[in-house]
Amino acid sequence: MSHPSRFHAASWLTATAFAALAATSQAAEPVKTWCAARCDQIVIDWNQQTHQVIKAATGYQDPMAASRILAMVHLAMHDAVNAAQPRYRAYAYEARTPAGKTQADAAVAAAVAAHDVLAALFPKQKEMLRATLDASLHDAGMGAAIGEGKRLGAEAAAAMLARRADDGSQADEAYRPGTRPGEYRFVPGFDFLAAPHWRSVKPFTMRSPQQFRVAAPPALASAAYATDFNEVKATGSKAANAVRSAEQTQYAAYWYEFSDSGWNRIARSVARNKPQDLWQRARTFALLNAVMADAYIAGWDSKMHYNLWRPVTAIQQADADGNPATNAEVNWEPMLPTPPVQDYPSTHSALGAAAAVALAQAFGGDRVAFTMASPSALPDAPARTFASFSAAAKENADSRVRAGLHFRFATTAGLQLGLQIGQQAVRDMLGPVGDAR
Repeated sequence: MSHPSRFHAASWLTATAFAALAATSQAAEPVKTWCAARCDQIVIDWNQQTHQVIKAATGYQDPMAASRILAMVHLAMHDAVNAAQPRYRAYAYEARTPAGKTQADAAVAAAVAAHDVLAALFPKQKEMLRATLDASLHDAGMGAAIGEGKRLGAEAAAAMLARRADDGSQADEAYRPGTRPGEYRFVPGFDFLAAPHWRSVKPFTMRSPQQFRVAAPPALASAAYATDFNEVKATGSKAANAVRSAEQTQYAAYWYEFSDSGWNRIARSVARNKPQDLWQRARTFALLNAVMADAYIAGWDSKMHYNLWRPVTAIQQADADGNPATNAEVNWEPMLPTPPVQDYPSTHSALGAAAAVALAQAFGGDRVAFTMASPSALPDAPARTFASFSAAAKENADSRVRAGLHFRFATTAGLQLGLQIGQQAVRDMLGPVGDAR
């Protein structure tokens, strides 16, 4: 059986593509406005605000739903600023402004778009969101351009909400755990499967949830399965004698948080040292969150299709798998709690790979160094430093094996899945105005 190819950062984008993007970005001069050289901060501020709103409403317990909200907010912001002055292709909304109309303020449009999407999705937080919007626009003043910016922002938000109104995210689907060897069973601590309907949610960048469905995992009786089984059994155990270095233990905990939250924080961290104007920053966060939202959708499609058990079940019930090279350990526990969803592929790995592609394109290349802390990190190792986005994505994937949560073949497939989603999105979405694609 053929397996997904390994993760190669060098294949993401050609030097020509980077040069073309840079040339396009430099060709258009930013419009002078009330926020001057700090207009891009509006995108970053509303990214953080979106996380805070989700946490206040739901405790940030549903990463799939969170990824959808983040993608909606940032794509609406992208469309709003490009409605004011088109530089990149729109996603869901293009303004039809009469000739001679006073030019809209793009920064105002961005803030209003973010506010209106969130206010519609979280009506109980309308007063707080209104106060946040007023603070964002405190220095904007009044005038025709400000009013026009507010109109465009409201229309961009409305277009996004209409586009996602019937996207399948509010559906429900029953799930019954398997009983045969290899089939998913509920994992310790959970008596449900997380959001089985997410496999049918309308994607943001893909043609369909199954567009990049991964190849089948190794058969239970195969040598490939036994190899990865024994690796996670030895290195991902909670036991004191786990075959895992101190650093591997540290980064297993470091990357445990939800990927959508972590990679947005990476983007904000890098943004501090990578200047972009409002248009570029809006596009960066729109692409980042769109590909991560789709990584969840595509990952859920493959997970539900193959319905493979998690290592914790596989190791405890290995006597039934028909493979003489695997041995059961009925009391085996992973280093960290296993999430309530199937093993294959690793969506954690897919989100990291897709995010790395989007950020490499946005910031001019993969080799961008950054340091970031994680709320799930161990107290003695709160932050880690990376030389590139791809290095972070690979460690993010490896962490799931070290934590005892995934087989190696699941993380490899996840990396490949995220790579495909990211590559297609940066090639085909939100390109410079005038690009024929």
